[in-house]
Amino acid sequence: MNLLSYETSQNMLELLQVNTSKFERVPLSDALDRILAEDIVAKYNDPQFPTASMDGYAVKHADLEKGELLVLGDNPAGNDEQREIKEGESIKTFTGSKMPAGADTLIQIENVTYEDGKIIINEPVNLGSSVRPIGESYQAGDVLIKKGTKIGYAEIGVLAGLNQVMVKVALRPKVAVVATGSEIVDLGEHSDNPAQIRSSNNYTLEALFKQAGAEVIQIGTAPDDKEQLMQTFESAINSADIVVSTGGVSVGDYDFVKDIVPRLGASVVFKGVAIKPGRHVMVAQREDKFVLALPGFPFSSTVTAILYALPLIAKMLGQAKPYEIVAAKLQEDFNKRSSFTEFTTCNVVIEEGEFFVNFQDKKLGSSAILTNMLNNSGLMISGEDDKKLEAGTSVNVILL
Repeated sequence: MNLLSYETSQNMLELLQVNTSKFERVPLSDALDRILAEDIVAKYNDPQFPTASMDGYAVKHADLEKGELLVLGDNPAGNDEQREIKEGESIKTFTGSKMPAGADTLIQIENVTYEDGKIIINEPVNLGSSVRPIGESYQAGDVLIKKGTKIGYAEIGVLAGLNQVMVKVALRPKVAVVATGSEIVDLGEHSDNPAQIRSSNNYTLEALFKQAGAEVIQIGTAPDDKEQLMQTFESAINSADIVVSTGGVSVGDYDFVKDIVPRLGASVVFKGVAIKPGRHVMVAQREDKFVLALPGFPFSSTVTAILYALPLIAKMLGQAKPYEIVAAKLQEDFNKRSSFTEFTTCNVVIEEGEFFVNFQDKKLGSSAILTNMLNNSGLMISGEDDKKLEAGTSVNVILL
C-alpha cells in the first residue's frame, strides 16, 4: 500500500471545502463554550466620558496648592452630572461616576479632611490621578472578540457590557460515532466470552468531539456484517456532518469498512498515511459530508481522531486551529521505533516559561495502551527522518 506522508495528508485535509457559514443565535446565558460566529466590534468608547476610578473629590489640579477647596455636593455613580467645577471648587465623586466638567483630577478621599463644607488638602496627587480617560477599556471600532473564539467567562462579561442579549455562534457540527467489530461488547452489555473487547473507542471519541465543540450522535457498536454496517453508515451519514468509525480499515478478512465507504457514494480523499499509530486511516467525502474510518486500537483511534477529525470540526466552527502545537526540549533520550512520523505520548513540563517533555511512567507497547494519555499528556511529533533524538533536542508537541 502506498502511504501518504503525514504532511501531505494534513495539506489535503486543509484544502477540503467545508461549510463554515452555519450559525444560530443563542441567549448570552447559553453562549458559554460556544464558538463565536462573528467579530464583536465596539460601537462606542468605554468609558464614553472621563470616569472616577476611586472615591474622592473631583478638582482642578492647579487648585490643590490652595490647600482647601469648597465642596459643592455629591456626585454618586449613575448620576448624569451637569455641574461645572470652577476655580476653588470640588465635588465629592464616587467610583464609576462621570467626572464633572472642568475637573481634571480626582483626589482620593484618604488624602483630604472634610470640615465645614470644605476639604483640606493633606496630600496632593498627580494631574489626572484616579480618572479613567475616554476609551480606556476600548474605543469605537475596536475588534474586541474575534470570530472563532471559544466563549469563556471573560467573553461573557464583555458581551454583557455591550448589552449583547443574543450571541451569534457557529452551529455545532454533528458527528456520528460508531465502533465496528463483532468482538466489541458495548458498555454495560454482559459477556461470558473473555476474548471479547469492551468498547471504549466510541465513548473516548464522543468526549473528545464534545470538548471540541461538536454535537455527537452516539451510535454505539456494529458487528462485522456488510449489510448491517451499510445500513448503519447510511443512517449515520444522513443525520450527521461527519461520520467517524473505529475498526475495519486494515487488511483483514473481516475489515469491511473500507469496502462500504465507496458504496455510500463517498469519494476517498486518502487512505493510508505514514504515521504511527494509525497508518490505515481513511478520509472520504460525500458532498458536504465526511467519513473518517479510523483504526480499532484505542490509542490509534484517539490519535487519528485528534489529527484528522478535530481539524474538520474546527473548520466547520470557523476556528483557525484545532489544537496548539508548541516547541519543547527533550529531558531524556528518545529512540524512534519506525520510519513513519510518530506520535508519542509524553509528559509536558513548563520550567521558567519553557516547555520540556519526558516519558516518565509512559509504557512502551502496542497501540492499544490508552492509559498513556492520562494525566494531561501531550503528543510528541517525531518526523520520518528522525532516529535517535538526544536529550536537549527541540521537538514539536501537540498540547491535549
